[in-house]
Parts: sequence; structure tokens; C-alpha cells
Amino acid sequence: MKSNQFRLDHLAKLVQGQVIGDADLLLEGLASLTQANSNQISFVNSDKYLDEAISSQAGALIVTSEMQAQLNQHNNFIVVQNPYLAFAILTHVFESKTVQRGIEATAVIDPSAMIGDNVYIGHYVVVGPHAVIGSNTVIHSQTKIDEYVEIGEDCFIDSHVTITGRSKIAKRVRIHANTVIGGEGFGFAPYQGKWNRIAQLGSVQIGNDVRIGSNCSIDRGALDDTILHDGVIIDNLVQVAHNVQIGENTAIAAKCGIAGSTVIGKNCILAGACGISGHLKIVDNVTLTGMSMVTGSILEAGTYSSGMGLLENSRWKRTVVRLRQLADVPLTKLVKRIDDMQAQLESIESTLKLRK
Repeated sequence: MKSNQFRLDHLAKLVQGQVIGDADLLLEGLASLTQANSNQISFVNSDKYLDEAISSQAGALIVTSEMQAQLNQHNNFIVVQNPYLAFAILTHVFESKTVQRGIEATAVIDPSAMIGDNVYIGHYVVVGPHAVIGSNTVIHSQTKIDEYVEIGEDCFIDSHVTITGRSKIAKRVRIHANTVIGGEGFGFAPYQGKWNRIAQLGSVQIGNDVRIGSNCSIDRGALDDTILHDGVIIDNLVQVAHNVQIGENTAIAAKCGIAGSTVIGKNCILAGACGISGHLKIVDNVTLTGMSMVTGSILEAGTYSSGMGLLENSRWKRTVVRLRQLADVPLTKLVKRIDDMQAQLESIESTLKLRK
């Protein structure tokens, strides 16, 4: 059996699913319903994909029991309660992983650094004095681990990453290419027309199972630490400023910017290109839709939006004109107009009732 092939019953065991069909069927990859072939497995996430599933050439399908009953054209299934979760688990089985271990000859490691077992340190990596690298951690080429930085076990650090500011990173953290952790926060004191730099004396703490995409910046704190708690996931091109705290299992999509000293709760979702002002508090279980601009604290869970959805250009221009006109009218005058209109409507309604 090829090393990249897996029996259907083995895959089912990994996701705690039930096999229906040929348990010995060998599968060599995951694919979408439309692209899968007979050597691959796919998944059906909801009823809206049933037509695609019916015509799919996949060798096996991951489905719920209700979906399986509607797919008589197929013979091989893994039946689970949550097909998407099962798919997510199986991606790790077929993922191409770095199996190489050891330290490349071009890496530069300070003698005082502590390196765990089964570590891979790639070409031209620099590890500074008193840094700690946990067991089974993989660090790819041209990454810089500065002095006193601590990285836990089973982490993945991609190429061209810089980790500085005495940052502390827990276990199973993934940091992707070109990201900077612990860089200097944007702190300046204005005086007599000049900006006076504030030395950033804090650090960064990153919890277990955090994922940080490429080209992100997580700044160290001015005094207190910047903290990303367990399970936080961050997309590419995200800026987290100094002293920010992000609660467990919060998800942040690309191009979001979070200003300094803001505290974000657990299980929040920030869709793409959201901007959050500094020194705010956002409670647990808040969702911000794309391009929302948050200028005040959010103290109640729920979904929030700002901005305006896409309009055809001429409609957009007319809308902007009306908004400007509306802005020129004092609020008290608007309220008075509405009160007058309401009084007129009530008068008309009373007249009509009398006529009846």
C-alpha cells in the first residue's frame, strides 16, 4: 500500500464515523465534489450540494445519515453528524508535512539558547541568546528568533518570520511567512510640534493553538503585554497594536486593524477589513460584518455592522448628496418635522373616521 493511501475504515475511525460500503477501499486524497475522482473522498456539507454529490465521481463521500439516504447513486460513505468537521480533521491526514528534523548547517544559534528534541531549524535561521525552542517545533528558513523569546512544543514557524520583544508563545502555534511578533508598538508623545518616541517595555503572550497568517504584525505592549489567548485565529494582513487583548477562540479575517489597548472578548468574529479604535472593550460573542468601523465599546453580544453596502455608481452619488444635505439639518429640526408629519397624519385619520 502506498504511504499516501488510506483505507476507508481507517479514515472513518479518525472521525468517529460509520462506514457504509467497501471498508477496504483505498483513498489517496481529498477533493471537491466537482473535481474528485474515484481515488478521492469528498464531503457533502448541506442539502444544497446534493445535486453536485449525485453527479460526483468521488470514490467515497462524507455525509450525514439523512443525506446518505438520498444518494443511492453512490456506494461508499462515511456517515457522521458533522461532515464539515470530519473533512477538517481529514485534511491533516493528507496534508504535506515537514518530516525533516535537525539543524541546518547555515543556521546561527547562540550557545545559550535551549533547543528541544526533534526540532527542525532551517537554513539561515537566527536564534538569539537565551531563546527557548520547544520539542517538535519546525522553524523554516531565514526566520529570526530574538533573545529571550520562548516558543513551545509542536509549533510551526514559517520562513521570514521575526519574533522579538521577549515574546512567549505556547504550544501548537502556527505563524506564517513574513509576520512580525513583538515588534515595537506605535507609541509617541506629542510635544511642541514633535513626536517623542515611547520605548515599548511590554511583551507579547500567545496562547495554545493560535494561528497567525502571513504578513501580520502583533506589536508588543508599551508597559503591559499584548495577549492572544488560546484558540485565536488570525488571517493574513492583520495589525494588532500594543496592549491589545484578544479572547479565546476569536477569529479575525484579513486586513483588520485593532488599535492599542483594546480588549476583545471570547468567540468573537471580525470579518474582513474591520477597524477598531483604541482603548475600547468588546464583550464575548460579538460578530462584526465586513468593513465595520468600531469607534465605541460594544457591551452586548450580537452582530454589528457599519458603512454602506455596494450601490450602482449613480445611485451612490445621489445617496451621498442626500446624506450631506441631511447632515446640514439640525437634529432638533428633523425631530420637529417628524412630529409635525405625525400630527398631520393623526388629524387626517380622525377626519376620515368622522366621515365614516
